[in-house]
Amino acid sequence: MSAPSVPARADAPTTNPWPALWALVIGFFMILVDSTIVSVATPAIMRALDTDVDTVLWVTSAYLLAYAVPLLITGRLGDRVGPKKLYLVGLAVFTAASLWCGLTGTITLLVVARVVQGLGASLMTPQTMSVITRTFPAESRGQATALWGATAGVATLVGPILGGVLTDGPGWEWIFYVNVPVGIVAFVLAARLVPDLETRSHSFDWVGVVLSAVAMFLIVFGLQEGEKYDWGTITGILSVPLLIAVGVVVLAVFVWWQSKVRTEPLVPLGLFRDRNFSVSNLAITAVGFSVTAFAFPFILYAQAVRGLSPTGSALLLVPMALLSGGLAPVVGRLTDKAHPRTLVTVGMVLCAASLVWLSREMTPTSATWQLLLPMAFFGASNAFLWAPLAATATRNLPMSAAGAGSGIYNTTRQVGAVLGSAAIAAVISARLAANLPGAGADAGQMQTTGGTSLPAAVAGPFATSMAQAILLPAAVIVLGLVAALFLTRPGFQRSGLPAGRHRVGAPQREVAEVTG
Repeated sequence: MSAPSVPARADAPTTNPWPALWALVIGFFMILVDSTIVSVATPAIMRALDTDVDTVLWVTSAYLLAYAVPLLITGRLGDRVGPKKLYLVGLAVFTAASLWCGLTGTITLLVVARVVQGLGASLMTPQTMSVITRTFPAESRGQATALWGATAGVATLVGPILGGVLTDGPGWEWIFYVNVPVGIVAFVLAARLVPDLETRSHSFDWVGVVLSAVAMFLIVFGLQEGEKYDWGTITGILSVPLLIAVGVVVLAVFVWWQSKVRTEPLVPLGLFRDRNFSVSNLAITAVGFSVTAFAFPFILYAQAVRGLSPTGSALLLVPMALLSGGLAPVVGRLTDKAHPRTLVTVGMVLCAASLVWLSREMTPTSATWQLLLPMAFFGASNAFLWAPLAATATRNLPMSAAGAGSGIYNTTRQVGAVLGSAAIAAVISARLAANLPGAGADAGQMQTTGGTSLPAAVAGPFATSMAQAILLPAAVIVLGLVAALFLTRPGFQRSGLPAGRHRVGAPQREVAEVTG
């Protein structure tokens, strides 16, 4: 992607902001890859650390939980202490924890190390969007967010590919070791190239911190672990529905509290007065849900029905990653010119159509090329979603709330991913029970072995179950399409104030705009 110079703004450095953004997305790419890279290494980790399925799933769940829960807090914290400082701290924590993950010899220590990794990732993620918002003018932010969006989209697809190659090659430890040199390079580049932006050290909403952390933990934990406990009792009177219900109540209390805080709330509710910010958050939730949900049944189909190895099954995702990354610069240029509703609608329609198409091709006898075509279209659709939604969500953010807005946006994206993970597991179990009664245990075993095809009598119903499960993310994308129809042309708040004009004013006025 080209790196055009941009005019200086009141809060931005006078130098070209593109090198700083490239430095940031290296680390951003790394932490998002780690959200999915472990999935194909799960069998190898089980064998090496002598553990069972329920325990090893925490290697992924612990990371996602520690990543998702603090995002609202770390986004606002970036406004307070500076996005560069917080990004570098998070990157150092993430890199050190990656080395710890590779060196550990027990499943318990691996899970603990993954928690630390997730916390580091949570410190980093909101700062990337915050720097874009504060260093690129609104009228040329599309190309910057195209790079951010392409990074987010491609990373979620590259994770399984890289995980398969490293697991089948040097070993599962290298899915963590590979982060160490990348993290060191990313740290040096960010320290040199990312500017120190203005901070606003006012009051910090500690009550909001506690309420948001408790609410997010209960909801995300309940969604992640619901399938494990069959959406019933965990222990004693404690149940999954109760956890989620209490989390929703605490979240409602948190929202009420944010409406009462008149200084600097953790989540400035005034941001939601901008229609595009609200709609973009709804739409990215659907995208996060669908991208996460589709991969699980597809990889199961590839390994159990087609008998592919972890690497072989992951390589089926290559067309998707190539099209998503290749089209990102093109879409980025369009994002600064075209109506976001047009771009996102194209992406949503392509996404839903490609998933339905893929579902029809997931049979025991399909040729490989019949799977690669819908995969390529799915990748193309992602290019029209990540960048336009991110650019549209952040275009009108005032400087005083750049971190808070970034934290909200990334939280909704991550919660969408957690919802997708939980929902697809439930749908897979339900479809297997309907199409292949009594095969639940066998299916779970196949998930942990991979590379061994099922007997012909079982392969057909199993493939049908996975194909039917793929229709769930397709349906959710349709809901995202409905939300996207309410996007308006970028550049104007609902009040009619041109985007960016209010950013030049005093910080006190910006705070009043988003908290009033």
